[in-house]
Amino acid sequence: MADPQGFLKHTRAEARKRPAAERAADWDEVYLDQGPEVREAQVRVQATRCMDCGVPFCHSGSAGCPLGNLIPEWNDLVRRGDWESASHRLHATNNFPEFTGRLCPAPCEAACVLAITPDAGGAVAIKRVEQAIADTAWENGSVKASQSQVSSGKKVAVVGSGPAGLAAAQQLTRAGHEVTVYERDDRLGGLLRYGIPEFKMEKKVLDRRLAQLRKEGTKFVTGCEVGVDLTVEELRASFDAVVLAVGALRGRDDTTTPGRSLDGVHLAMEHLVPANRACEGDGAPAISAAGKHVVVIGGGDTGADCYGTAVRQGALSVTQLDQYPQPPSQRDDARSPWPVWPWILRTYAAHEEGGERRFAVAVEEFTGEDGRVTAVKLRKVKVQRDSTGKRVVVPMSEEVEELPADLVLLAIGFEGVEQMPLLDGLGISLSARSTISCGSDWQTSAPGVFVCGDAHRGASLVVWAIAEGRSVANAVDRYLTGSSDLPSPVIPNQLPLAVV
Repeated sequence: MADPQGFLKHTRAEARKRPAAERAADWDEVYLDQGPEVREAQVRVQATRCMDCGVPFCHSGSAGCPLGNLIPEWNDLVRRGDWESASHRLHATNNFPEFTGRLCPAPCEAACVLAITPDAGGAVAIKRVEQAIADTAWENGSVKASQSQVSSGKKVAVVGSGPAGLAAAQQLTRAGHEVTVYERDDRLGGLLRYGIPEFKMEKKVLDRRLAQLRKEGTKFVTGCEVGVDLTVEELRASFDAVVLAVGALRGRDDTTTPGRSLDGVHLAMEHLVPANRACEGDGAPAISAAGKHVVVIGGGDTGADCYGTAVRQGALSVTQLDQYPQPPSQRDDARSPWPVWPWILRTYAAHEEGGERRFAVAVEEFTGEDGRVTAVKLRKVKVQRDSTGKRVVVPMSEEVEELPADLVLLAIGFEGVEQMPLLDGLGISLSARSTISCGSDWQTSAPGVFVCGDAHRGASLVVWAIAEGRSVANAVDRYLTGSSDLPSPVIPNQLPLAVV
């Protein structure tokens, strides 16, 4: 059993980061490598804080982990130093724990019983333990290809190679189906490759997992847009089932603010993708922050990614704007009671590297000279609801502030699935939320065509993408064979309660 006094003897300790000046000068991962000595001396102590609660909310899909990760079990195995068994328990529910250990915002920690009150010393450092287990497994060689001993004789096409598509492909390959993953980009990984900056996850972490999938028998085709390069007729004739894991990549734009058409005002992905390509060796990015005053509009993860990228590219200044007021440093029980995802101030590693964050402000106008942006005009605002419940941004001051801006990045979210010939060819229409709807069996309106990940639920977390990929694999396996032993961690159309 777990140590019932572990949380009394030890307080929460975060993983150490490299010095801000050092990491801002390169693209390596922000956090120091948790080598074997650190894992034994520190990570095992953090795992000891887990109480193995009678009702472990940390792996509850409604508030904690959508994958149903067996967190108390592998925490206790780490406490006892049994890293290999911990890896087996972790991989039993999560295909890619090295991804989630680096990228997931950890709803499991928000739902940890020790997060109820600050007096308990803070939530168990679940995400840190998870990454340590995964990295140890890779270093020890215990992550091996798992090849199916049987063949179903069925062929499955997975469209999209992000975390949802990769999870579905791995599960279906292991079930004995012949799986081919199609990716329209020149490299595999989707947003893991071109959306997530190198300093958050080095791409060698992705590449080693892709090598495992290849050894297991999954086939990959890059540079192929299904519906164009491979027609819908060819797709249907070649495969017994199709999984759509095409993401929700249509960026939300600001089409109403005067000056939006000026050169130098871009959607976030127009900046992040070339930056990631540069890290892959494709040459200098077309849109760079070097020597510029950069304004990032949007206070979420994507905004922080643009922020850190701009710093590393050599921006003169970086300012991140958020329409909402600055959140509290601790959970507000009235607004977001435990165990739901709390509304609190989240400081990313990038924010420690320079620049400034501004809250409760909005851009009133983009101004420029000779067709290029040179400044933004700001005003203090308040976000509220009108009589119909519609969200409105209300100016709170007559004072207008002008901020220099040579590059403006709009990181204000994603609107849904992109319009593509594939959907037209399959006869699939988007929902009112610009997502692809499905039934309780994950099947779309097109027979034999399934959907998962952001394409189904809208832009969401990497952990939800993997969970939906695993669930759709169960549905496809059942569709092809009549039954399935593959795990199905989430219910179709279930939305997380932890949405603020």
